Amino acid sequence: MLDLNPGLMLFVLVIFFSLMYLLNTMLYQPLLKFMDDRDATIANDLKNAEEMADNSSDLNVKANALLADAKSEANAIREKATSEAKALAESKIESKVKELDASSAAFLAELDAEQETLKNALAAELPAFKETLQTKLSSL
Repeated sequence: MLDLNPGLMLFVLVIFFSLMYLLNTMLYQPLLKFMDDRDATIANDLKNAEEMADNSSDLNVKANALLADAKSEANAIREKATSEAKALAESKIESKVKELDASSAAFLAELDAEQETLKNALAAELPAFKETLQTKLSSL
């Protein structure tokens, strides 16, 4: 029936081990090396991504700090400019008020002077008015 041939078994065993050796050296080891290299590259890329994320968060913190400083500086500059503008406006208003007070005082003095001259003129013409009034009343 079934005949066992030890020579053929030995030959198949040698072919099997030689094929295993060739497959190991030509296929399995390069494939394992490629997968290890790929895992190392992925791990390195993940580490670099984490460092960049940490670095970007640090940069975001620095950028936010710079923005906050710039905003406070801008507010200080705005407040300073506003106070300077208010002071300038107040000084202009004050000088205009003084000028208007002076012109008003001059006008009032002129008005008083005119009032005095008018009173004097009326007082000087009062006897003439009295005379004309008496003549008109007597003619009635």
